[in-house]
Amino acid sequence: MPSTQSEKVREHWVVSRRSWIDPAFEGKDDEAWGDLTAEPRGVDYTEVDVAGMPGMWVTPKGAAADRVLLCIHGGGFLSGSLYTHRKLLGHLAKRAGVRGLLFEYRLAPVATHPAQLDDVTAAYRWLLDRGIEPGHIAVVGDSAGGGACITVQLRARELGLPLPGAALLLSPWVAMETSGDSYRTNGELDPFFQRDAVATIASAFLGETGDPRDPMANPLYAELTGLAPTYIQVGGDETLLDDARRLADRARRAGVEVQLEVFPGMLHTFQMAAGRAPEADDALDRLAAWVRPILHAER
Repeated sequence: MPSTQSEKVREHWVVSRRSWIDPAFEGKDDEAWGDLTAEPRGVDYTEVDVAGMPGMWVTPKGAAADRVLLCIHGGGFLSGSLYTHRKLLGHLAKRAGVRGLLFEYRLAPVATHPAQLDDVTAAYRWLLDRGIEPGHIAVVGDSAGGGACITVQLRARELGLPLPGAALLLSPWVAMETSGDSYRTNGELDPFFQRDAVATIASAFLGETGDPRDPMANPLYAELTGLAPTYIQVGGDETLLDDARRLADRARRAGVEVQLEVFPGMLHTFQMAAGRAPEADDALDRLAAWVRPILHAER
């Protein structure tokens, strides 16, 4: 059974669904997403310009300065900010003993694909231009940001840039066609991510002329050979479960080193309850333990 603390994640998605159905409902605040996460101790935050975008260094005390978690925040490419995700990144960076970097890419529907990918790629290049070795960078993202952890590597490969050392994906959203069978099997368990909501979000992201099978938007249609070692976490009760499973399967068949973990009873981006819910803390402990040796980061 999920802990009482993890039930706060479910409550968040229940409120989000009600707001989706009834725009007049005033119970939802996109910035309140970050309220799920406890404040990590011993972490400093410094705002910075990242390739012309608002950014933030997340620096745990004693962290290695030359190892970086590049965080691509979730929110369906429609929402999310430095402030919704700074604490989550703080918890993970502290466990990994490295710095974290957040940035705010352009959001849909004002900016549609590939604007977000262009911005993510610019942030990755910004790190490289500052002398951070690619093997000392891990891209980490939740939901839409999880999918972007893959597509930024595809774009980097296309541009001839070196690839990062690792990718950490939390409840990745990749299937723009909402085609996974878990929409059916988990339909009564997931309070928010029903086909109608996800299809609407995908449409806003892709724009009127966007193709849901574009490999740079939906990596299930991409050639994944040569991508960085990848660790995927997903909740057992979320409708996007098959997005994670199918991505892991395609990556493995392409020869990518992949670890997939399904957390029973958990919902989408349950790690946002870090510092409050034992399931979230356990998940972050696992992410950090996996990525530290890849980045050669001492604890």
